[in-house]
Amino acid sequence: MKLLFSALFLALVLLPVSAQGQIGVYVNPIATRVSNSQPDTGPFAFLGAGNTSQVFWGANIGGYYDFAHGKSVDVGIDLRDSIQGWNTGRMNNFLIGARVVATSISPKWRPYVEVAGGVGTSRAPHQSIKTSRGRFGVFAGADYKLARHLDARVFEIGYGTLTTTSSSAVGNAPIGTPNPSYPSSGLLSFSAGLVFRFR
Repeated sequence: MKLLFSALFLALVLLPVSAQGQIGVYVNPIATRVSNSQPDTGPFAFLGAGNTSQVFWGANIGGYYDFAHGKSVDVGIDLRDSIQGWNTGRMNNFLIGARVVATSISPKWRPYVEVAGGVGTSRAPHQSIKTSRGRFGVFAGADYKLARHLDARVFEIGYGTLTTTSSSAVGNAPIGTPNPSYPSSGLLSFSAGLVFRFR
């Protein structure tokens, strides 16, 4: 998180700030492939007993504020919450990130990259216990201007990690054994939809 705030501070210092920022809000469908290196066979297996990957579906809800404007890039922040599920299992990721938008490529296209961090909460199928851990991700995408206040989010692809709930994380390890390690799951996400701009 220190790196994220340092990048935001540096952007504020180096880029001339416009009087008007750009604000956008989006609610888009999202699909995320969650993968583990080893299967979990216990009752709290997040991907199902014996599975090493699963696709979760849901909605990506968020907004951005591009507050600094340079000759070829805009810099801003993005706040998002993704809510996804598979077979009664649930995953919720709340992230805040720094974003950089290329503005010199075309007046219609706005490609961007983001680095984000936050909290991910997961619950295994048919269970009520949730676990929350730190979540990090990198995202890249492109918005295309359709109208004055409407963009099409043509695509967004993201990759990150999250230590999801598991039988060892919930505490099913036998008494007297060393603390189990909780391996991170890889999260590869795809999203597209609409962005509503207010400025």
